[in-house]
Amino acid sequence: MSIALAHAKTLIAAKSVTPATGPVFDAMEAMLTPLGFDVHRFIAGTGADGTPEAPVENLFAIRKGPEGSKHFAFAGHLDVVPPGDEWTSDPFAPEERGELLYGRGAVDMKGSIASMVAAVADVPADAGTISFIITGDEEGPALYGTRALIDHMRAAGQEPDLCLVGEPTSVNQLGDMMKIGRRGSVNIWLEVEGTQGHVAYPHLADNPIPKLIAILAELDALVLDEGTDWFQPSNLEITELDTINHAHNVIPAKAQARISIRFNDLHSGASLSEKVGAIAKKHGGMAKPIISGEPFLTPPGEFSEIIAAAVEAETGVTPEASTTGGTSDARFLRSVCPVIEFGLCNATMHKRDEAVAIPDLDALARIYTSVAKAVLTK
Repeated sequence: MSIALAHAKTLIAAKSVTPATGPVFDAMEAMLTPLGFDVHRFIAGTGADGTPEAPVENLFAIRKGPEGSKHFAFAGHLDVVPPGDEWTSDPFAPEERGELLYGRGAVDMKGSIASMVAAVADVPADAGTISFIITGDEEGPALYGTRALIDHMRAAGQEPDLCLVGEPTSVNQLGDMMKIGRRGSVNIWLEVEGTQGHVAYPHLADNPIPKLIAILAELDALVLDEGTDWFQPSNLEITELDTINHAHNVIPAKAQARISIRFNDLHSGASLSEKVGAIAKKHGGMAKPIISGEPFLTPPGEFSEIIAAAVEAETGVTPEASTTGGTSDARFLRSVCPVIEFGLCNATMHKRDEAVAIPDLDALARIYTSVAKAVLTK
């Protein structure tokens, strides 16, 4: 059994539905310590404020190279989404069937982390500094995860020069896509207050629904942009509509909606929140935004060329540089250093019977080894 496969099985077997703490981090520490890493684990968020996602465990591990050498980081998350029902086998009992390894997190993203650990075993300690930035809070609200790790690194003066996030970016085969950026994300709750009353006496009430409809109609008609060289057009989607009204003959006192905007680097979360807030106010409503992340771009250059060369040498495939898809913790790490995402095929992530091709684990480990060596010796 290969090192990457053995590590993947160990991590999958450690149940870690978000927010993750405990055994899965014990397993990670046990893998890294023999490789010469100093492992720092800490809990962020106590849950005392009532937030259900706390507490969260985080891990920062570092193997220092010679004084003045480059610092390259691998980043990822050990938490997983709930498995759901009707799996063919126990989602937390890794099972090989043919050339596939089944289990929750096999692809997203315990498999990639296993390949990272296997990769660094083949990188000489004197090549440079390598670190692992690993959180237990990526699949949840991400309040106490990578952001807390960034604070930890900055306080210790251990920020990396470059970072590779192991999210499952490949689409049809290992190596066909890497992410050089991501769109930003903002969710905005809309609310219009009215006056409750009987539908037969509308003059004694104030129906908030027409006002909310006017807000949503104007928002739905917005064309935010036409896209950029590296980003697709920003899009605004209406995701929820509710009056909390259970009677057919009552004009409700309140109407609510929620929108989600995925936006490119022509905008910021603040600018879009201000735009939506002004439209809501014009029609008598209010808006409450929560910005999940800003867009980022690591322009094609030396780092992406190193990754592409390693992928091509291993697979014969030239990875497409893309900014499509959702958000990841790269949205936080980009404030520290240039960051690119590259990992396994994403076809089964978050699905029932999530599985990774076993040969891909070893191939990915070799790619990661090549990338780390190239970055540290440039």
